[in-house]
Amino acid sequence: MKFIIAIIKPFKLDEVRDALSALGVAGMTVTEVKGFGRQKGQTEIYRGAEYTTNMLPKVKIEVAVSDALASQVVETIQAAASTDAIGDGKVFVLDLASATRIRTGETGDTAL
Repeated sequence: MKFIIAIIKPFKLDEVRDALSALGVAGMTVTEVKGFGRQKGQTEIYRGAEYTTNMLPKVKIEVAVSDALASQVVETIQAAASTDAIGDGKVFVLDLASATRIRTGETGDTAL
């Protein structure tokens, strides 16, 4: 099993969710986060004063999937979240040692 974490632009969330649902991903966790990478923040003007924000709003998506589905999920996220602009985000893939469904006690891939 793999645990996939994707950091994307907030306005791309619906496209990514729809694409993953079409792929057969049963569930995900979504969190609003702030951060920065190579783009180093942005300059904004508020009430005539210019200021720089170094933490940009992003969305973190967490998905647990079987090994067989992991590469397709990464490709799907990349395709759906891409704007071909700086700050599109990142995808991280981690090995997932175990998973247990609390209600039934199922473990492994069946718990996903």
